[in-house]
Formats: sequence, structure tokens, C-alpha cells
Amino acid sequence: MSDTNGTAYSVAVSGNYAYLADYAAGLQVIDVSHPAHCVRVGGYDTTGYALGVAVVGHFAYLADSGAGLQVIDVRDPTCCKRVGGYDTTGNSYGVAVSGNYAYVADFGAGLQVIDVTNPADCVRVGGFDTGGLAWSVAVFGNYAYVAADAAGLEVIDVKDPTNCVLAGGYVTGGFVVGVAIAGNYAYVADLDWGLRVIDVTNPTHCVEVGGYITGGTSLGIAVSGNRAYLAEARGLQVIDVSNPTNCARIGGYWTDGFVEGVVVVADRIYLADAVLGLVVLPTLPNLQFTVRVDATPNLSFTLEAATDLSDPNPWQPLLTTNLPVMPFDFVDFDVKLTNKPQKFYRVRQP
Repeated sequence: MSDTNGTAYSVAVSGNYAYLADYAAGLQVIDVSHPAHCVRVGGYDTTGYALGVAVVGHFAYLADSGAGLQVIDVRDPTCCKRVGGYDTTGNSYGVAVSGNYAYVADFGAGLQVIDVTNPADCVRVGGFDTGGLAWSVAVFGNYAYVAADAAGLEVIDVKDPTNCVLAGGYVTGGFVVGVAIAGNYAYVADLDWGLRVIDVTNPTHCVEVGGYITGGTSLGIAVSGNRAYLAEARGLQVIDVSNPTNCARIGGYWTDGFVEGVVVVADRIYLADAVLGLVVLPTLPNLQFTVRVDATPNLSFTLEAATDLSDPNPWQPLLTTNLPVMPFDFVDFDVKLTNKPQKFYRVRQP
């Protein structure tokens, strides 16, 4: 976990670094090579309010609200430099990059397509005025998939970026604010509903095939393998989508923040958790048991464990520490790595 200076809205990961769109604090670069000890190594304070981020090669592309698209050179994460950008007519909320183009979800101004071949001289080449507010965008093949609020999912043909055309879409009846594409399906975060799965095999005839009502406020989404990861106001929801017509919740994690964005890379889940900054979690196949201790700050305590309470001396110390901030999370790798299906824990404090 890494607490940043701003409010984390979106996260992208490349190599050993996580890149946060941190609202008023701009871009934040966090070294995540050791997830339990994330360290901020650099960043760039943009002129707008960073809401979305994509990283391709040596550049981070920021959807910087009123300042439009910002392109930051991050080849040296400790010394990030702005190299260019384009001030769009709307308020940039999300961004995706494909080939030589950045596709910006520009809220009231719909989709904007920016040629970033030369990052120092970005040029708008086209766009499309969506039927609703453009919150986020995903690009796959010749299509841009826009989360267009009350207008639902809009599918824009961007084969010719200078002449973007509406190919189709699907009105959910809710408020679509996040979208991810995997295979023939669009997975959307529907604000007050949860997950909706839309078959986009034929973009001119999109069909909803399934979903899952989470009961929370869904704000962002990522898909990896057979799982959809929903960023929600109260935390993370993990949905099994191996059968899109019969989605099932299989897990989650409740944070103390307000999760705005999520990305899954390799065996880790990265959450943009508003004022709490970056939160890093293991994916479910790599999940370890975690004990949360809420003891008195600045007072030494010992965490102990037992596997058999019938033993007259069952308790064995795991660690003794003294921490200025509580609560404290202890990951017990022993629970997963051995055949010990049951453990008991207690905390002793003088």
C-alpha cells in the first residue's frame, strides 16, 4: 500500500512501477517491486486534475480533466517530464492508447481521438459526440468502446480515426461508467447496478447476456482470465465470468477508502483507492490468509497462533512489534503453504 498526496482515481502498471492518476497531485509513480513496501519514486504535477492513465512504452498518457490529454516521459521514473499534450474541449476522464492514437473519454465532449505519433506535437484528428457523458474508453481492433453514462455502452468504429462512426451499442437502463473488453464480450461497470456482460461479437447488434448485481456503487472494471474485478465505493468485488450467462461472485476485499479504479497484472490486483492511494492485493489463486490487528499504537504487542486448543501450551509467537499506526495486517503464508486447515490467533499486549 502507498498513501499518495492526492486522490487516486486510476492506475496503470508497467514493469515494476504503478502509475497513479492522483487528481490534484497529477501523476504519481510507485515502485511495486516489493508489494508489501511500495515506495513513491517520482511523479509529475499536471495543471489539471488527473482522472485516467494509460502507459505505453516510455510514456504515461493522462486524462487530466480540464487540461485534456497530458503526455509524460517516464523512462526515468525518478525524473518524469511532460513532453506534450492536447487540451480537449471537454473534461477528460479516461484514456486508452492504441497504435499512434490516444482515445480520450472527454465527458460532455464524447470521444476524442488524438494523434500522438509525435508526443511533443499531439494533434486531434477526429472524435464522436456520444449520446451520454463519456466516462471511460477501451479500444479493441477497429472499435472504441465508450462507457457513456445513461446512454450505456457505445461502440464507435475508429478504423478511420478522422471519421469516427457509431457502429452500435447497448442501453443498460443504468449509468455505465467503466468498460473492459475480453474476447467477444464487453464487461461494464454500471454505477448503481454492478456488472453487466454484453456480447459485442456483432457491434451493430450488441446483446446483454449476463451480469451480477453487487449492491454497491460500481466505478471501474478490469478483466483477467475468467474473472471480472469491480472497483466499488466500498472495495473490490471479484466475479467469476467463465460462463457469462451465469456470473457468480467468488470473493472481494473491503477497503477503508473509496476504490475508483482497478487493474490486474500477473498475480496482483492494483486498486486506486482515493485518499488511501494505492492498494496492492494478491489475486484469488494466490490469496493468503490475512490477520488484521487493531492494537494500541506505540505499544509493543505479540501476535500468537495455535493449531490445537486442546494442547495445554498451544500458543506460539509469530512476531513481536511496536507500530505507530494501526491497524496492522499480517499475512500468514503458512496457512496456504502447509496442510493446516485451521488456525487460531491472539494478541498479547503488556
